[in-house]
Amino acid sequence: MSWWGTCALLVGVAVLTGTTALVASLALDVRLRDPEGFLGPSYVRLPALAAGFLLVDLLPRLALGVRSAGGGARAAAARAVLRERLAPQRLGLVLLGLLSFYVTYVGYRNLKNHLPLLRGELHDRDLLRLDEAMAFGADPAHVLHEALGTGVAAHVLSAVYVFFLFFVPFSLALALVRVRDPRDGYWYVTALGLNWALGTASYYLLPALGPVYADPAQYADLPATGVSELQASLMRSRVLVLADPHGTDRIHGIAAFASLHVSIVLTAALVAQLAHLGAVVRWVLWAYAALTALATVYFGWHYLVDVLAGAAVAGASVWLGALGTRAWRHRAVPLPPGPPVR
Repeated sequence: MSWWGTCALLVGVAVLTGTTALVASLALDVRLRDPEGFLGPSYVRLPALAAGFLLVDLLPRLALGVRSAGGGARAAAARAVLRERLAPQRLGLVLLGLLSFYVTYVGYRNLKNHLPLLRGELHDRDLLRLDEAMAFGADPAHVLHEALGTGVAAHVLSAVYVFFLFFVPFSLALALVRVRDPRDGYWYVTALGLNWALGTASYYLLPALGPVYADPAQYADLPATGVSELQASLMRSRVLVLADPHGTDRIHGIAAFASLHVSIVLTAALVAQLAHLGAVVRWVLWAYAALTALATVYFGWHYLVDVLAGAAVAGASVWLGALGTRAWRHRAVPLPPGPPVR
Protein backbone atom coordinates (compact mmCIF):
# COMPACT_ATOMS: atom_id res chain seq x y z
CA MET A 1 0.00 0.00 0.00
CA SER A 2 1.33 3.45 -0.88
CA TRP A 3 1.73 6.18 1.71
CA TRP A 4 -1.02 8.08 -0.11
CA GLY A 5 -3.35 5.18 0.69
CA THR A 6 -2.60 5.72 4.37
CA CYS A 7 -3.45 9.44 4.13
CA ALA A 8 -6.41 9.35 1.73
CA LEU A 9 -9.24 8.92 4.25
CA LEU A 10 -7.90 11.65 6.53
CA VAL A 11 -7.65 14.06 3.59
CA GLY A 12 -11.12 13.06 2.37
CA VAL A 13 -12.69 13.74 5.75
CA ALA A 14 -10.98 17.14 5.84
CA VAL A 15 -12.22 18.07 2.37
CA LEU A 16 -15.79 16.95 3.14
CA THR A 17 -15.99 18.69 6.52
CA GLY A 18 -14.33 21.87 5.33
CA THR A 19 -16.49 22.08 2.19
CA THR A 20 -19.70 21.49 4.17
CA ALA A 21 -18.76 24.26 6.59
CA LEU A 22 -17.98 26.63 3.70
CA VAL A 23 -21.30 25.90 1.97
CA ALA A 24 -23.22 26.44 5.22
CA SER A 25 -21.33 29.67 5.85
CA LEU A 26 -22.16 31.00 2.40
CA ALA A 27 -25.82 29.97 2.73
CA LEU A 28 -26.13 31.78 6.08
CA ASP A 29 -23.89 34.68 5.04
CA VAL A 30 -21.87 34.11 8.21
CA ARG A 31 -18.11 34.25 7.79
CA LEU A 32 -15.93 31.29 8.64
CA ARG A 33 -14.01 31.72 11.89
CA ASP A 34 -10.71 30.29 13.06
CA PRO A 35 -11.29 29.04 16.62
CA GLU A 36 -8.58 29.98 19.08
CA GLY A 37 -7.45 27.71 21.89
CA PHE A 38 -5.35 28.18 24.99
CA LEU A 39 -2.18 28.25 22.84
CA GLY A 40 -3.55 30.66 20.28
CA PRO A 41 -5.02 30.05 16.83
CA SER A 42 -4.94 26.50 15.47
CA TYR A 43 -2.65 27.51 12.62
CA VAL A 44 -0.10 28.67 15.23
CA ARG A 45 -0.42 26.07 17.98
CA LEU A 46 -0.48 22.94 15.81
CA PRO A 47 2.75 23.67 13.86
CA ALA A 48 4.37 24.89 17.10
CA LEU A 49 3.49 21.63 18.84
CA ALA A 50 4.73 19.58 15.90
CA ALA A 51 8.00 21.52 15.79
CA GLY A 52 8.43 21.08 19.53
CA PHE A 53 7.88 17.35 19.35
CA LEU A 54 10.16 17.06 16.33
CA LEU A 55 12.90 18.56 18.50
CA VAL A 56 12.03 16.27 21.40
CA ASP A 57 12.23 13.36 18.97
CA LEU A 58 15.43 14.55 17.27
CA LEU A 59 17.71 15.82 20.05
CA PRO A 60 17.94 12.59 22.12
CA ARG A 61 18.62 10.60 18.93
CA LEU A 62 21.36 13.04 17.95
CA ALA A 63 22.94 12.87 21.40
CA LEU A 64 22.81 9.07 21.48
CA GLY A 65 24.09 8.69 17.91
CA VAL A 66 26.99 11.09 18.40
CA ARG A 67 27.98 9.59 21.75
CA SER A 68 27.89 6.01 20.50
CA ALA A 69 29.81 6.80 17.31
CA GLY A 70 32.85 8.43 18.88
CA GLY A 71 35.84 9.97 17.20
CA GLY A 72 35.61 11.23 13.65
CA ALA A 73 32.43 9.26 13.01
CA ARG A 74 30.32 11.61 15.12
CA ALA A 75 29.59 14.04 12.31
CA ALA A 76 28.53 11.20 10.03
CA ALA A 77 26.31 9.75 12.76
CA ALA A 78 24.64 13.13 13.28
CA ARG A 79 24.03 13.52 9.55
CA ALA A 80 22.50 10.04 9.41
CA VAL A 81 20.09 10.86 12.21
CA LEU A 82 19.12 14.14 10.54
CA ARG A 83 18.59 12.46 7.18
CA GLU A 84 16.37 9.85 8.77
CA ARG A 85 14.26 12.01 11.06
CA LEU A 86 14.03 15.02 8.73
CA ALA A 87 13.46 13.08 5.52
CA PRO A 88 11.22 15.14 3.21
CA GLN A 89 8.62 12.38 2.93
CA ARG A 90 8.45 11.97 6.70
CA LEU A 91 8.06 15.72 7.22
CA GLY A 92 5.48 15.79 4.44
CA LEU A 93 3.41 13.20 6.28
CA VAL A 94 3.55 15.27 9.46
CA LEU A 95 2.53 18.46 7.68
CA LEU A 96 -0.25 16.74 5.73
CA GLY A 97 -1.61 15.26 8.94
CA LEU A 98 -1.58 18.64 10.67
CA LEU A 99 -3.20 20.43 7.74
CA SER A 100 -5.93 17.81 7.37
CA PHE A 101 -6.68 17.88 11.08
CA TYR A 102 -6.77 21.67 11.08
CA VAL A 103 -9.23 21.85 8.18
CA THR A 104 -11.46 19.21 9.77
CA TYR A 105 -11.41 20.91 13.16
CA VAL A 106 -12.14 24.36 11.76
CA GLY A 107 -15.01 22.88 9.73
CA TYR A 108 -16.36 21.16 12.84
CA ARG A 109 -16.22 24.32 14.96
CA ASN A 110 -17.93 26.41 12.29
CA LEU A 111 -20.67 23.84 11.72
CA LYS A 112 -21.21 23.78 15.46
CA ASN A 113 -21.41 27.56 15.36
CA HIS A 114 -24.10 27.33 12.66
CA LEU A 115 -26.10 24.71 14.57
CA PRO A 116 -28.62 27.03 16.30
CA LEU A 117 -29.16 28.91 13.04
CA LEU A 118 -29.88 25.79 10.99
CA ARG A 119 -31.44 23.54 13.64
CA GLY A 120 -33.15 25.75 16.21
CA GLU A 121 -35.32 23.07 17.82
CA LEU A 122 -34.00 21.44 21.01
CA HIS A 123 -34.63 17.95 22.42
CA ASP A 124 -33.45 18.47 25.99
CA ARG A 125 -36.85 17.73 27.51
CA ASP A 126 -36.96 14.31 25.85
CA LEU A 127 -33.36 13.59 26.80
CA LEU A 128 -34.00 14.57 30.43
CA ARG A 129 -36.85 12.07 30.56
CA LEU A 130 -34.65 9.43 28.93
CA ASP A 131 -31.93 10.13 31.50
CA GLU A 132 -34.34 9.52 34.35
CA ALA A 133 -35.59 6.33 32.73
CA MET A 134 -32.03 5.06 32.27
CA ALA A 135 -31.24 5.91 35.91
CA PHE A 136 -34.44 4.22 37.18
CA GLY A 137 -36.21 7.47 38.01
CA ALA A 138 -33.22 9.28 39.54
CA ASP A 139 -31.27 12.23 38.21
CA PRO A 140 -27.81 10.87 37.27
CA ALA A 141 -25.95 14.06 38.17
CA HIS A 142 -27.73 14.27 41.55
CA VAL A 143 -26.75 10.68 42.28
CA LEU A 144 -23.11 11.51 41.53
CA HIS A 145 -23.23 14.67 43.64
CA GLU A 146 -24.58 12.67 46.58
CA ALA A 147 -22.06 9.85 46.11
CA LEU A 148 -18.95 11.92 45.44
CA GLY A 149 -19.83 15.18 47.16
CA THR A 150 -19.56 18.66 45.73
CA GLY A 151 -16.23 19.70 47.22
CA VAL A 152 -12.92 18.07 46.39
CA ALA A 153 -14.52 15.81 43.78
CA ALA A 154 -15.76 18.83 41.82
CA HIS A 155 -12.28 20.33 41.60
CA VAL A 156 -10.64 17.01 40.67
CA LEU A 157 -13.22 16.25 37.96
CA SER A 158 -12.97 19.82 36.69
CA ALA A 159 -9.23 19.37 36.22
CA VAL A 160 -9.90 16.10 34.39
CA TYR A 161 -12.42 17.75 32.09
CA VAL A 162 -10.36 20.87 31.32
CA PHE A 163 -7.25 18.76 30.67
CA PHE A 164 -8.97 17.73 27.43
CA LEU A 165 -7.99 21.13 25.98
CA PHE A 166 -4.34 20.09 26.35
CA PHE A 167 -4.87 16.44 25.50
CA VAL A 168 -6.10 16.84 21.94
CA PRO A 169 -3.24 18.96 20.48
CA PHE A 170 -0.53 17.11 22.42
CA SER A 171 -1.81 13.64 21.49
CA LEU A 172 -2.09 14.78 17.87
CA ALA A 173 1.50 16.00 17.77
CA LEU A 174 2.76 12.88 19.54
CA ALA A 175 0.91 10.62 17.11
CA LEU A 176 2.43 12.36 14.10
CA VAL A 177 5.97 12.67 15.43
CA ARG A 178 6.73 10.15 18.16
CA VAL A 179 4.69 7.02 17.40
CA ARG A 180 7.06 4.25 16.29
CA ASP A 181 5.08 3.29 13.18
CA PRO A 182 3.61 6.22 11.16
CA ARG A 183 0.61 4.10 10.25
CA ASP A 184 -0.40 3.86 13.90
CA GLY A 185 -0.06 7.63 14.12
CA TYR A 186 -2.17 8.15 11.02
CA TRP A 187 -4.72 5.68 12.32
CA TYR A 188 -5.19 7.83 15.42
CA VAL A 189 -5.19 11.15 13.55
CA THR A 190 -7.67 9.79 11.00
CA ALA A 191 -9.89 8.57 13.83
CA LEU A 192 -9.73 12.06 15.38
CA GLY A 193 -10.92 13.58 12.12
CA LEU A 194 -13.76 11.06 11.92
CA ASN A 195 -14.75 11.96 15.49
CA TRP A 196 -15.19 15.60 14.54
CA ALA A 197 -17.14 14.70 11.39
CA LEU A 198 -19.42 12.08 12.96
CA GLY A 199 -19.87 14.22 16.06
CA THR A 200 -21.02 17.13 13.93
CA ALA A 201 -23.57 14.89 12.23
CA SER A 202 -24.89 13.77 15.62
CA TYR A 203 -25.31 17.40 16.73
CA TYR A 204 -27.54 18.06 13.74
CA LEU A 205 -29.38 14.78 14.15
CA LEU A 206 -30.48 15.56 17.72
CA PRO A 207 -29.83 19.17 18.77
CA ALA A 208 -29.64 19.66 22.54
CA LEU A 209 -27.89 21.95 25.01
CA GLY A 210 -27.22 19.53 27.86
CA PRO A 211 -28.56 19.10 31.42
CA VAL A 212 -26.71 22.04 32.97
CA TYR A 213 -28.39 24.45 30.55
CA ALA A 214 -31.76 22.72 30.47
CA ASP A 215 -32.05 22.33 34.26
CA PRO A 216 -29.43 24.59 35.90
CA ALA A 217 -30.93 24.27 39.39
CA GLN A 218 -29.54 20.73 39.64
CA TYR A 219 -26.01 22.16 39.50
CA ALA A 220 -26.42 25.26 41.66
CA ASP A 221 -24.59 23.68 44.62
CA LEU A 222 -21.40 22.97 42.70
CA PRO A 223 -18.45 25.25 43.55
CA ALA A 224 -16.81 27.63 41.14
CA THR A 225 -14.32 25.69 39.01
CA GLY A 226 -12.73 25.89 35.61
CA VAL A 227 -15.71 23.97 34.29
CA SER A 228 -18.26 26.42 35.68
CA GLU A 229 -16.34 29.32 34.11
CA LEU A 230 -16.27 27.50 30.80
CA GLN A 231 -19.99 26.73 30.96
CA ALA A 232 -20.80 30.38 31.67
CA SER A 233 -18.54 31.55 28.83
CA LEU A 234 -20.18 29.16 26.36
CA MET A 235 -23.64 30.39 27.31
CA ARG A 236 -22.54 34.02 26.83
CA SER A 237 -21.26 33.08 23.39
CA ARG A 238 -24.56 31.36 22.55
CA VAL A 239 -26.53 34.46 23.54
CA LEU A 240 -24.30 36.72 21.44
CA VAL A 241 -24.41 34.43 18.39
CA LEU A 242 -28.20 34.14 18.53
CA ALA A 243 -28.55 37.90 18.98
CA ASP A 244 -26.21 38.87 16.12
CA PRO A 245 -24.61 35.96 14.23
CA HIS A 246 -23.14 38.30 11.62
CA GLY A 247 -21.64 40.88 13.95
CA THR A 248 -20.15 38.92 16.86
CA ASP A 249 -16.70 37.38 16.89
CA ARG A 250 -17.81 34.74 19.39
CA ILE A 251 -18.37 31.13 18.32
CA HIS A 252 -21.34 29.06 19.46
CA GLY A 253 -19.99 25.92 21.11
CA ILE A 254 -22.83 24.17 22.95
CA ALA A 255 -24.09 20.77 21.84
CA ALA A 256 -24.83 17.70 23.93
CA PHE A 257 -25.48 14.73 21.65
CA ALA A 258 -23.03 13.04 21.29
CA SER A 259 -20.24 13.63 23.83
CA LEU A 260 -17.07 14.23 21.84
CA HIS A 261 -15.02 14.53 25.02
CA VAL A 262 -15.90 10.92 25.70
CA SER A 263 -15.53 9.80 22.09
CA ILE A 264 -12.08 11.32 21.55
CA VAL A 265 -10.51 10.12 24.80
CA LEU A 266 -12.03 6.68 24.25
CA THR A 267 -10.65 6.73 20.71
CA ALA A 268 -7.15 7.31 22.11
CA ALA A 269 -7.60 4.43 24.57
CA LEU A 270 -8.88 2.08 21.86
CA VAL A 271 -6.08 2.87 19.42
CA ALA A 272 -3.49 2.50 22.18
CA GLN A 273 -4.98 -0.87 23.11
CA LEU A 274 -5.24 -2.18 19.55
CA ALA A 275 -1.81 -0.83 18.56
CA HIS A 276 -0.28 -2.58 21.60
CA LEU A 277 1.29 0.52 23.09
CA GLY A 278 2.91 0.22 26.51
CA ALA A 279 0.80 -1.07 29.40
CA VAL A 280 1.21 2.16 31.38
CA VAL A 281 -0.01 4.25 28.45
CA ARG A 282 -3.01 1.98 27.92
CA TRP A 283 -4.08 1.95 31.56
CA VAL A 284 -3.67 5.72 31.93
CA LEU A 285 -5.82 6.33 28.85
CA TRP A 286 -8.54 3.91 30.00
CA ALA A 287 -8.62 5.59 33.41
CA TYR A 288 -8.75 9.02 31.77
CA ALA A 289 -11.63 7.90 29.54
CA ALA A 290 -13.60 6.64 32.54
CA LEU A 291 -13.01 9.84 34.52
CA THR A 292 -13.94 11.98 31.51
CA ALA A 293 -17.25 10.15 31.13
CA LEU A 294 -17.89 10.62 34.85
CA ALA A 295 -17.07 14.34 34.67
CA THR A 296 -19.37 14.99 31.72
CA VAL A 297 -22.37 13.67 33.67
CA TYR A 298 -21.29 15.14 37.03
CA PHE A 299 -21.14 18.69 35.62
CA GLY A 300 -24.22 18.31 33.44
CA TRP A 301 -22.45 18.66 30.12
CA HIS A 302 -24.11 15.53 28.80
CA TYR A 303 -26.95 13.09 29.25
CA LEU A 304 -26.28 9.41 29.77
CA VAL A 305 -27.32 8.66 26.20
CA ASP A 306 -24.76 11.25 25.02
CA VAL A 307 -22.03 9.23 26.71
CA LEU A 308 -23.24 6.05 25.02
CA ALA A 309 -23.44 7.86 21.69
CA GLY A 310 -19.90 9.16 22.25
CA ALA A 311 -18.70 5.60 22.79
CA ALA A 312 -20.42 4.59 19.54
CA VAL A 313 -18.72 7.47 17.68
CA ALA A 314 -15.37 6.35 19.09
CA GLY A 315 -15.90 2.76 18.03
CA ALA A 316 -16.99 3.76 14.53
CA SER A 317 -14.09 6.21 14.16
CA VAL A 318 -11.47 3.69 15.25
CA TRP A 319 -12.92 1.01 12.98
CA LEU A 320 -13.24 3.27 9.94
CA GLY A 321 -9.80 4.71 10.64
CA ALA A 322 -8.35 1.20 10.69
CA LEU A 323 -10.07 0.40 7.41
CA GLY A 324 -8.89 3.63 5.80
CA THR A 325 -5.25 3.22 6.87
CA ARG A 326 -5.24 -0.59 6.82
CA ALA A 327 -3.79 -0.39 10.30
CA TRP A 328 -4.85 -3.92 11.20
CA ARG A 329 -2.56 -5.36 8.49
CA HIS A 330 0.67 -3.49 8.94
CA ARG A 331 2.28 -5.78 11.49
CA ALA A 332 2.05 -8.64 9.04
CA VAL A 333 3.06 -6.59 5.98
CA PRO A 334 6.47 -4.95 5.45
CA LEU A 335 6.60 -1.18 5.42
CA PRO A 336 6.06 0.29 1.95
CA PRO A 337 8.75 2.57 0.53
CA GLY A 338 8.73 5.71 2.61
CA PRO A 339 10.40 7.37 5.57
CA PRO A 340 12.43 4.94 7.67
CA VAL A 341 10.93 4.08 11.04
CA ARG A 342 12.70 3.08 14.24
